[in-house]
Amino acid sequence: MNRIFQLNQQINPTAGLKGQYYEQRSQNKLDWFKNNGWGYKDTQFQLEQDGTIRLTGSRYQFAGQKMPHFKEWAEKKVGIDTTIDFQPQAEMPVDPPIINEAFLKDVDGKFNELTFDKHQRILHSHGHTMQEIYAIRHGKIEKLVDCVIFIDSHAQAEILVQLAQKHNVVLQVYGGGTNVTWALKCNKEETRMIVSVDVSRLNHVRWVDRKNMTALVEAGIMGKDLEKELSRYGVLCGHEPDSVEFSTLGGWISTRASGMKKNRYGNIEDIVLQIKIVTPQGVLTQSIDHPRVSSGPDMNNLILGSEGIFGIITEAVIKVKNLPEVKKYDSILFHNFAYGTEFMFKLGLSRIWPASVRLVDNNQFQFGMALKTIPKDKKEEFFDKVKKYFITELMQFDPDQMCLVTIVYEGNKAEVEIQEKKVHEIAKKYKGFRAGAENGQRGYFLTYMIAYLRDFAMQFQFIAESFETSVSWKNVPAVCESVQRRVVDECKKRGVEKEPFVSYRISQVYDSGATIYIYFGFNYKGITDPVEFYGQVEDAARQEIMANGGSISHHHGVGKLRKQFLPKAIGDTGVEILRKIKNQIDPQNIFANGNLV
Repeated sequence: MNRIFQLNQQINPTAGLKGQYYEQRSQNKLDWFKNNGWGYKDTQFQLEQDGTIRLTGSRYQFAGQKMPHFKEWAEKKVGIDTTIDFQPQAEMPVDPPIINEAFLKDVDGKFNELTFDKHQRILHSHGHTMQEIYAIRHGKIEKLVDCVIFIDSHAQAEILVQLAQKHNVVLQVYGGGTNVTWALKCNKEETRMIVSVDVSRLNHVRWVDRKNMTALVEAGIMGKDLEKELSRYGVLCGHEPDSVEFSTLGGWISTRASGMKKNRYGNIEDIVLQIKIVTPQGVLTQSIDHPRVSSGPDMNNLILGSEGIFGIITEAVIKVKNLPEVKKYDSILFHNFAYGTEFMFKLGLSRIWPASVRLVDNNQFQFGMALKTIPKDKKEEFFDKVKKYFITELMQFDPDQMCLVTIVYEGNKAEVEIQEKKVHEIAKKYKGFRAGAENGQRGYFLTYMIAYLRDFAMQFQFIAESFETSVSWKNVPAVCESVQRRVVDECKKRGVEKEPFVSYRISQVYDSGATIYIYFGFNYKGITDPVEFYGQVEDAARQEIMANGGSISHHHGVGKLRKQFLPKAIGDTGVEILRKIKNQIDPQNIFANGNLV
């Protein structure tokens, strides 16, 4: 991700001047984003005739290079049958839209673009859960938005909300569309016209204040574009979720998101100072031009995590940091996941944290190794063999047990040196072995490839997904072990022949606990309804998580996918209070996406 930190040496704007901002090019997302899967159109994994796989395009590290080990690993370890060729349908069937003629007459000429294009309607009616992508490829999304309106200003958001109330039209906000909670899934019982409000043209950094280290940013800007624009001022936001290329500031606020570098830059609630949102009751915002206030409940916290049920977020004032002087990758091998977990626990207590530190289990470590590219020359091939011999034979690391911690350091030279010293000091106590920057980089490369690989596997009738939770340190082993056991048992009793692939990683540390990511997938050959099957297994896994002290979600949110678990998370009283707030703000249920309550 070095590209988002590169400074444009030809531009040196005066920072802190309101109204001076850099224009983002308005684009039709369908020109560059896949219409039936994740990511850029020019980027996908392909199985070559010689049995290697290759990542197409030129956007990512290792793109264009052959990966000779993945096919064998995927067939033996994961159960993917590469002889299957299950191609997606050419076109998903689409029902005609519901039309509110009076509304259309009133909005005519007030917005830059309004479209009934079926491909736009499909794009704006789904996120990126496995179930949604499977429906697009091999079935049908039950209900689509009826039209899409692109807004490019706060004023347009106000006009649209007023007209929606006047004509009783449903509004559903669309930013990057990267959610994995069914947040954009339309209610199939809805009889009103549903309008998707695309905010992607609200994509400007309006000003940067270098004295106060704040910036006013429009909510539709995507993460990579945000960092590109802020870098012109020598600063960055630092919020970097796995979806940073495509997700938006408004989406991060709506889901109460977290990024991989939260240790240095904070979670989204630590970054955002002021939010402006257009609700059916008017514009809600609060002045936070102060380091801290005591003026009643914080209205920002009402909007953070609200998942689009209150209105349209149009802009936010955020904290920014100076671009890091030093950025370094590193990695540390541990003999097993238990040692790695203890290392992460002790590091969490120390509160001397690298920008990002992640522990992957053995399955995920082998996954990453299977994506190694062909050595560039004989010298590299020789050194790879030497390193493998040294690790497994001399250091006695078991290839079927060892796991890896991947690290990113960011900051000034002194900060990074202190962090490195503490990391190595703790790692030594748990027999950790420093494995170098290359393995660290490969670990983060895998992060950005997961969704591409999920789509690649789908063509072989293999479905997979990930979900996450946060948990106290004492419950980390129980959550990992019990969820793995529950997934295997659920698949076995439902007739899955090959044991499912289950993997987990500790992706974030806190002094009181950690974030756990869980991946699982299986070959669904012979299963009549793999989507329903998968949902049953995932629900069972979520029940197991919560039974062992895990949360409903650390950063993905609730949407409609996890709505059934919300009462257990916040209590029946909490749900009722949230429902009453929703009804007070939006009595006509204009923002009727059905998330949360």
